Amino acid sequence: MSTRFASDRGLTSRMVVTMFLLGLLYVVFVGVLIALGVRALTVLVLAGGLLLVQYFLSDRIALFAMHGREVSPQEAPELHGLIDRLCAMADMPKPRVAIADSDVPNAFATGRNQKRAVVCVTTGILRRLEPQELEGVIAHELSHVAHRDVAVMTIASFLGIVAGLMTRFALYSGLGGRRNGGQGGVPIGAIVLLVSVIVYAVSFLLTRALSRYRELAADRAGALLTQRPSALASALTKVTGDMARIPTRDLREAEPFNAFYFAPALAGGQSLANLFSTHPSLERRLEQLANISRQLGRG
Repeated sequence: MSTRFASDRGLTSRMVVTMFLLGLLYVVFVGVLIALGVRALTVLVLAGGLLLVQYFLSDRIALFAMHGREVSPQEAPELHGLIDRLCAMADMPKPRVAIADSDVPNAFATGRNQKRAVVCVTTGILRRLEPQELEGVIAHELSHVAHRDVAVMTIASFLGIVAGLMTRFALYSGLGGRRNGGQGGVPIGAIVLLVSVIVYAVSFLLTRALSRYRELAADRAGALLTQRPSALASALTKVTGDMARIPTRDLREAEPFNAFYFAPALAGGQSLANLFSTHPSLERRLEQLANISRQLGRG
C-alpha cells in the first residue's frame, strides 16, 4: 500500500539484508545444535508460536506494556485532527490513536501493517510540544508505519530471544556432559552456550544497526512530508533535553521500549556505546534535518 511518504531504498535494502542474515544465522545455529544432539524441534515450535503471537498481537502487547489506551475523537479532538490531516497528506489509512499516561515525553507506532497500526503519544509529550512540533513527531511515527519497518523490527528483535530459549533448553536438558562419554570428550553444554552467545550478539548488533538507520529514515520522511524540518528538530531538542528532568526510575521503566520510541529514554554515550544504541545521536539527527532545511530553502 503506497503512500506519499518519501521512499527510502536504503532502508528497504537494509531491512532485506538484515532479515536474510538473521535467517541464515539461525539456520546455521539450528544446524550446529542438531549436530551436537540437541532436540531443537521442540524449542523451534515454541519460539515460532511465540513469534506468531507477538507478530499478530504486537499492537495490543505494546499498548498494554506501555500503559497506553485508545482514545476517540471526542476524547482527544486536537490529536485526532492532527493525525487526520497528516494521513490525508500522506494518502494513507488512519491508524488507531492512543495516549499513554506517562510524564516521559515520547511517542511510538506499532502494528504489523497499515490497517493494524496504532500511534501512541504520552501525556508528557502532549504537554511539552507546540502543535507544529507535535506534527513533526507524529509524521515521524507515521512514516515508520508507511515504510513497514515496524513489522520488520518486531520480527528481527524477537529472533534474538530464540538463542536464549535454545540455551536454556540445552542446559536444562542435561547437556552439560561430554561427547563420547569420556573425560576428554567435548563439553556439549559449553559449546551450546558459546554458540548461543555468539548468535545473540550478532543478531543484537544487526537489529541495533537497522534501528538506528530507520530512525534517520523516519526523520527524513516526516520532515519532507510536513516541509518543516525545523519543527521536528525543535521537538527532538526539547524532548531530549526534558528527559534529564524525568526521574531516573521512570526512565528505567521506559528503557526496554527504546527501540520503539521517538527518542530513547536513556541515551548512551559516544564511540563504542553507539554500537549498542537504538537511535542515532541527537547531533546526527539534527545535522540531517539541517541539511533537509537547506535543500528545501527554508526552516
